[in-house]
Amino acid sequence: MKKVLLEMEDQRSNYEQKAKETLQKVLEEKMDAEQQLRSVQLSLALAERKCEEWRSQYEALKEDWRTLGDQHRELESQLHVLQCKLQRADSRDSQMNQALRLLESEHQELQAKIEHLQGDREQQSSDTRDLQGLLQKQSLLHQEQEKLLKKGQQIYSH
Repeated sequence: MKKVLLEMEDQRSNYEQKAKETLQKVLEEKMDAEQQLRSVQLSLALAERKCEEWRSQYEALKEDWRTLGDQHRELESQLHVLQCKLQRADSRDSQMNQALRLLESEHQELQAKIEHLQGDREQQSSDTRDLQGLLQKQSLLHQEQEKLLKKGQQIYSH
């Protein structure tokens, strides 16, 4: 019976040793699990912060996008207004160019008439001078004829 008791004591010792080893292993696994849990919790906290940063950036970008859309629409509206003004200015420019060409044409016609009239005036001045010269000659001839007539009458009357 002693032998049985010794065997039982030996078995109990083996079981205790195995239980201690198992308990040690369980404690190590628990500590590893707790370390992993802390690591996962830290990663989760970092991920949540990163997620919040991205959410904040997303909201800011969304607001920027909305603002850019508003600005784009406003600029398109201004561009349309400027294009209309440019078309009106082009139309006025075309009308002004047409009016300028018409005025230049009229100016050329008037210049030609002026030159023609100046030529006529010069011709008339020349003709007038010629006529004045003829009139003076005729007047002198007439005076000479009158003198001769008077002499002729004086000769007949004597």
